[in-house]
Amino acid sequence: MVSDRFRTALRTAPLAALLAVPLAGCSTFDSINPFGSGEKYETKILAETPASDIYDQGLARLQKKDGAGAAKKFAELDKQYPFSDWSRKGLMMQTYANYQAADYDTAITTGKRFYQLYPNAPDAPYALYLQAMSYYQQIPDVSRDQENSAKALDLFQQIVTKFPTSEYADDSKFKIQVTRDQLAGKEMSTGRFYLNRRNYTAAINRFREVLAKYQTTRHAEEALERLTEAYLALGITGEAQTAAAVLGHNFPDSPWYKDAFAKLQADGLQPNEDASSWISKVYHKAVG
Repeated sequence: MVSDRFRTALRTAPLAALLAVPLAGCSTFDSINPFGSGEKYETKILAETPASDIYDQGLARLQKKDGAGAAKKFAELDKQYPFSDWSRKGLMMQTYANYQAADYDTAITTGKRFYQLYPNAPDAPYALYLQAMSYYQQIPDVSRDQENSAKALDLFQQIVTKFPTSEYADDSKFKIQVTRDQLAGKEMSTGRFYLNRRNYTAAINRFREVLAKYQTTRHAEEALERLTEAYLALGITGEAQTAAAVLGHNFPDSPWYKDAFAKLQADGLQPNEDASSWISKVYHKAVG
């Protein structure tokens, strides 16, 4: 414990005298101060790795099927050479490497960042395509939520609209049909669920979505047949006849039309299209 007399001496001693007193306890300070151990540290400037070398190292890892390692290498370009062409190339390759590594969420993030920073770059459509494919690879079966299908569809449509002459446009058009079919399948699955439980109004709403949004998919035929069935169950014969008539007009050889026709006949009815029906308006407008 420091005595009162020593405290008084410290307060009254001239500053020059205190500065002249050697630090007798420096060895004690060194023992508790990690920076006072007497070691000498030299400041070294590490040589900067050329951007081309980092890029080549990333490519080498890709060749070895090490997508995750390649992505890390390409990420170094953005850190060491920000706002440069190498940074742009690295970000694009980082997206590709993440996709190859099946790290789809990260590929979506880096691809989105690339497109936001370089929307007019030659690789911009590829950035959109990799994002779309990352969602596409995560599409589940129709019994589950189809959020990834919807996001993939949106991105594929952007490619076709904004970059119609790009090398990714044709494949995007094909995958638009696949994702639309998936989304229609989800609506049909839910509609059948309601139909089986005799919740006809809810079922009709789902089948209506198929006709309004996904009428060019393979599910349109079944949707029209299911509408015939649901409207007959509700006693709304005019709409049932219209659904069957539209089905027969557009898909005369469809087994779904045969089923719809048989259901109408069982009730003493025939297909008969009412031009004022929402089915006639929505279907023909959508197809046209």
